[in-house]
Amino acid sequence: MIDDVKKYYNEAAEYEWNRLNNPYSKIEYDSTVYLIEKYFPKQGHILDIGSGPGRYSVMLLQNGYNVSLLDISSNELDIAKRKIEEADLKAEDYYCKSALELDSFENDTFDGILLMGPLYHLHGEKDRLKVLRDSHRILKKDGIALISYINTWGCLKSAVSEFPEVFKDTEHFQRYINGDLKFSPEESFTATYFTTPPLAITEVEKAGFNIVSYAGAESFLAGLNIQMKNLYTYMPQIYENFMVAAVESCELSQYRDATEHLHIIVKK
Repeated sequence: MIDDVKKYYNEAAEYEWNRLNNPYSKIEYDSTVYLIEKYFPKQGHILDIGSGPGRYSVMLLQNGYNVSLLDISSNELDIAKRKIEEADLKAEDYYCKSALELDSFENDTFDGILLMGPLYHLHGEKDRLKVLRDSHRILKKDGIALISYINTWGCLKSAVSEFPEVFKDTEHFQRYINGDLKFSPEESFTATYFTTPPLAITEVEKAGFNIVSYAGAESFLAGLNIQMKNLYTYMPQIYENFMVAAVESCELSQYRDATEHLHIIVKK
């Protein structure tokens, strides 16, 4: 399974850099930055686990943090290095390894951790808990982490425009409502794991973290991919107004449980 994930991200490295620029996915980026600015310490050393091509690492470096990047894909890290150097910035370290390989990091090392991506791809609870417990171990006392899962409840909404054909079998509706879904590379873009907010929060607490807050990355715009692209094209000022309002609302209970990407903010 790890090899499938590595292959996908090596092949999709450039796409991953550009993905957060599109009018819909930009809400995911903006709300994540909002949560980092709201909850992370104002300075310190951040480990970006599952950094991809470094979109968030660049932002953190620009804001004065020391940043180390870890990703399973060498191609993603090559892009990250290039983008960081182009911005005249310098990362502390680059680690090309799986999130399951955090054993070499010493206890109480980092002031903050981004764990965005690796838990999307680990089918086994034992593996996910290893990543979470290692992240807890290497985080300093009072350190903050942002942990992400793919949320089946939100995926039901996005399915209407993105993959409706899956629901020819009506049993799939209950599967998405129940969560804890494991997909092979043949069933998804690669090996993936989707779950629900309650199951994800329970898992994070089991690893020893204290929950500070949680948010839905797409906020009340979840599932509105086509509509947001149209707003961006034809009514750009109104598009910006919706983006600001969605970011500021991403932690509201009426929205956060029904978005594709779930962000859980935790403290050690």
